[in-house]
Amino acid sequence: MTLAGRAAMRSMHQLMAGELATGTARGPAPGAAGEARRTRNGGGDGFDLDMCLRLGTIPTVLSSRDPESALAAYAGLYVEREVRAEGLARDIGSFSRFLEAAAFSHATALNISAVARECETSRSTVAGYLELLEDLLLAFRLPVFTRRAKRRLAAHPRFYYFDCGLFRSLRPAGPLDRPAEIGGRALEGLVAQHLRAWLAYSGSDARLYYWRTRSGTEVDFVVYGTEGIWAFEVKNTGRVRPEDLRGLAAFGDEYPEARRVLLYRGPDRLAVNDILCLPVEGFLARLHPRWDLRDATE
Repeated sequence: MTLAGRAAMRSMHQLMAGELATGTARGPAPGAAGEARRTRNGGGDGFDLDMCLRLGTIPTVLSSRDPESALAAYAGLYVEREVRAEGLARDIGSFSRFLEAAAFSHATALNISAVARECETSRSTVAGYLELLEDLLLAFRLPVFTRRAKRRLAAHPRFYYFDCGLFRSLRPAGPLDRPAEIGGRALEGLVAQHLRAWLAYSGSDARLYYWRTRSGTEVDFVVYGTEGIWAFEVKNTGRVRPEDLRGLAAFGDEYPEARRVLLYRGPDRLAVNDILCLPVEGFLARLHPRWDLRDATE
């Protein structure tokens, strides 16, 4: 007996903001931090944007009594142990260096040769490690959106760890690092993982891309399917600046039918030159599998 016609593939993602906000998943142990979160979110029972940017939304991490320690141990207890147990990498030390080096490529166009130089190993080895991360569902790559392209576009995909908390735990930080830059990449990763989960759960035929020209003009996310085309730019800033809208403006010149949205850390809903500017926290909380993107942006 075969399963032809009766089998279906389903994917499960880490927690979404809406699940946390409605209390469908248990967060960290209650206390002063939890009370402050409820107050700041106006009664929302669990979705704290700052907490999610720091810890991510992996259920086993958020349900731990010590989520910081659980996250710090995640790479060692899961990633490296899984790789070692299955014999998936010959040199665990080299693989560990790769995990750290790859964190510097999170939310950026992936240059495999540059990562290989940082790890002091071959390009083919790094390419194999990247495939391994994707096979383990620990990372993903976003292709460039090239439909009906009029401009010369970038060739490299963007790389993301599957969870922004995992990225933060693997990305070493020191006095030469800018916290705003690390926080910006974490925020972009959080939006990416929410859009991927929404696409998987909603049953939409749309796919997720990013857009970048050879001159460096870019849009963080493009959602493209039969229901339309959406462009999202993510900014870790509390106010909208003209330079924050340049990528979306250029994308609109290329694709005038696209709906364009800037997600930022400010409190106000704005419309600037047909670009909708939304508080990212509210957008993530409304991104529900039963709703389309119009609902999430209204």
